[in-house]
Amino acid sequence: MQAVILAGGLGTRLGVLTKNTPKPMIPVNGKPFLEYEINLLKQNGIDEFVLCVGYLGELIQSHFGNGDRFGIKVQYSLDGPKLLGAAGALKQAEPLLQDSFFVTYGDAYLRADYRNIMAHLKSSKKLGLMTVYQNHNRFGKSDLVVKDGLVVKYNKKDQSEDMVWINYGVSALRKEALQFIPPGEECGEEQFYGEMIKRKELVAHPVSNRFYEIENPNSLKEFEEFMRFGSMNP
Repeated sequence: MQAVILAGGLGTRLGVLTKNTPKPMIPVNGKPFLEYEINLLKQNGIDEFVLCVGYLGELIQSHFGNGDRFGIKVQYSLDGPKLLGAAGALKQAEPLLQDSFFVTYGDAYLRADYRNIMAHLKSSKKLGLMTVYQNHNRFGKSDLVVKDGLVVKYNKKDQSEDMVWINYGVSALRKEALQFIPPGEECGEEQFYGEMIKRKELVAHPVSNRFYEIENPNSLKEFEEFMRFGSMNP
């Protein structure tokens, strides 16, 4: 299985920590965060990776190389001088992608059954699948409405009372879904997923484990504690 990791962001919410270090390479207990993420995905049967890199991406490339040292295959897609947004960066990587693949973020640690997720996408006959977590605003603002097994609304800014779910952070996509992303233009994930939602092509796949990420200093500290004392954290 193949995973695309979006690892080109500036990481501004982490302040001085990302001044000379890309967010995915921030050390956690002596090891770059992205190593934890890739090891987790590898344990779940994913051995091919496309890393979409931008800000200080050369440091990511230098560390992971072609992946041999980690027992995986790594390819890189470069953002270029123009920021393209999450979906735009994914479109840029299109020539490197398999017919079906995962897409996730370079600051997320997501414990899920990835084989089951991919099987769900393929059996659904839909173009995309988004993992969803019943959040009730517990870990950030909930941003999804799920109905009859589909994501029917996704909006990070305009939350409503019926939004009890949150985008867990990993999706499984068919390559055909990328037709909804304009090439060479900035395109955010809400715009991209919104096109699939309009066409009833985005399956919702519930997960039960909470997510961890390193978006800001508080969440970075939470992840550090989880990796030290994981058995104590649900």
